[in-house]
Amino acid sequence: MLDENSQLDYFKLIQLYEKVIIIWTLDKTKKEPLYQQLLRQIITSIQQGELAPGERLPAERQLAEFLQVNRSTVVHTFEELASLGWVERRQGSGTHVSQGQWGNRQLAISQWGSLFSNPLLKEDPYITQLKNQKMTKKSLDLYTGDLSSDLIPDFEFPAMTWDQIMREGKQVTSTGYIPLKKQIFERFFQDISLQGQDILITSGSTQGIFWLIQVLLNPGDTIATEAPSFLFSLPLFAARGVHLKGVPQDQEGIICKALEELIQKKKIKLLYLNPNHQNPTGKTMTLKRRKEVLQICQKYHLPIIEDDVFQELSFGRSVPSLKSLAPDQVIYLGSLSKIFSSSIKIGWLFAPNPLVKSLVNAKKIMENETDLLPQLLATAALSQKNYKKQQQQLTTKLQDRNQAFANVLQSFKEDWHFSSIDGGLYYWLTWQHQKLTRNDWQAFLQEKLLVAPSFLFSNDTLSVRINYTPLDEKNRTIFKQKLAVITDKLKKGS
Repeated sequence: MLDENSQLDYFKLIQLYEKVIIIWTLDKTKKEPLYQQLLRQIITSIQQGELAPGERLPAERQLAEFLQVNRSTVVHTFEELASLGWVERRQGSGTHVSQGQWGNRQLAISQWGSLFSNPLLKEDPYITQLKNQKMTKKSLDLYTGDLSSDLIPDFEFPAMTWDQIMREGKQVTSTGYIPLKKQIFERFFQDISLQGQDILITSGSTQGIFWLIQVLLNPGDTIATEAPSFLFSLPLFAARGVHLKGVPQDQEGIICKALEELIQKKKIKLLYLNPNHQNPTGKTMTLKRRKEVLQICQKYHLPIIEDDVFQELSFGRSVPSLKSLAPDQVIYLGSLSKIFSSSIKIGWLFAPNPLVKSLVNAKKIMENETDLLPQLLATAALSQKNYKKQQQQLTTKLQDRNQAFANVLQSFKEDWHFSSIDGGLYYWLTWQHQKLTRNDWQAFLQEKLLVAPSFLFSNDTLSVRINYTPLDEKNRTIFKQKLAVITDKLKKGS
């Protein structure tokens, strides 16, 4: 006689078997191996939402009997799914659909050809829900990756005739608008020699990442980054067949011992770092740790991508960039999109000449040029005599809003752990009580509080990224009320 819990598990398994009857069918007459057929169909079921994050798959022996195949076929399938990031296998509790890193899940090698012609990748289901919720009234959007619109400096842009724009267009080279390149170098790289280096203008830092993937990486290559990292939320790597490996962090930044162990175990092609106000944790890597990381990467001849998009949002004096410490070792990504708003996408890539030339050739092949108008607007803003003053006024406002938000969080310090930040857009809150599942984060959507749970950036489900910049006095009150309700719900679920 089954007890109540066992009956529930039994009926859930029966429901899952009904999905198997409809969806998972194996054709033994095909040349495609049976495990690859099953692998492909399970991935499709997960992508289409028929199998939810955290849902348990049938036991190996039972599924093998059901599909009338050897158990080794199912075991091989599950092991491959685990290595590609689609499922998690836990001793004693079976095989479950992975809860995190949706954007980092890989397709099998046999599927790469179809991937490029007919993309199967879908966004994380939570993001889909969040976007739908964003359209409703009274939603408080702290998920956004943008600076709050009321804080963006009011830059003055000169009126230009079409004839003037056409004349300025003659100063555009294959690497970008010459006056803008000059302004960027003078503003951001006075401590680095241009000899052997060049600046390539991009439409934001993400485009720079995309180009680097195309030029430097091949399907099957592995890139290392901090864990957690916003890279895990991007579909760019899975679409290219590139693997992401996370390296844990402490308060000083990425942990060097873990990094070196990963380099020794895996053939790491690149190290991607977001050392200033890291997305999503808000941490800034110390100078000591930067030098230690550089020493390891020089030892193993490992190139570094330094993504420094929050450079202009630092509250105090900035730590020297990795690029300034090792110009030939580091590919630097910068952006003005955070301070100008995402509607004006302007970024740049500062790297050794041979790489910039390769990237320019890739741009031409992909017919992916950077528009002139955003470059003209960025040049005009950087050229203004009061640019530095406005940038400093912005960081002062950010500091005030940051302090006010930290004061609000003090009311929740028994339930949510957080650390102070020294710039950027994000706070990282970690739940102090029982383990949370993806389903628990529905409480935030129910209260119309839009945030970025940690499962978007790692396999962890206990933390959350919050953009504090939209929280003026009115919104702070709303946030405090909503978080109090959510916290109470989560505690009752313990």
